[in-house]
Amino acid sequence: MYKKILLPIDLNHDGSWIKALPTALQLCRDYGASLHIVTVIPDFGLPLVGGFFPREYTEKAEQAVSQRLKEFVLEKIPQEVQVQRIVTDGKTYEAILRVAKQLKVDLIVMASHKRKRAEDYILGTNATRVVQQSKRSVMVVR
Repeated sequence: MYKKILLPIDLNHDGSWIKALPTALQLCRDYGASLHIVTVIPDFGLPLVGGFFPREYTEKAEQAVSQRLKEFVLEKIPQEVQVQRIVTDGKTYEAILRVAKQLKVDLIVMASHKRKRAEDYILGTNATRVVQQSKRSVMVVR
């Protein structure tokens, strides 16, 4: 049923993977699927803001995040699970949707985060937007 599973994580927030990762791993084992772990480096939004950072900042940030993701995979993912690490940038939900489309994943497994704002109470902002806009199946893990 599932051949490619996408797991978005935030390396600075354990809540983004602590429950979603075991679920994704079990689905990979059950279906013989590959796991594609994506982490997103936020963009600066306005060029004015980006102008305060040196040009090499984004490249250095990407290298640092890539190394942290590599360490995460070595520590948390069993060797029998085929895994791909992806570091990308942009708005989190847009990057997740873009990667899901590019990889033609069958399923996105992600955590929900409760927020203080009323409209984000049920799901976190990014999870809500991914669920609403994705053309792929999405499993939200609480």
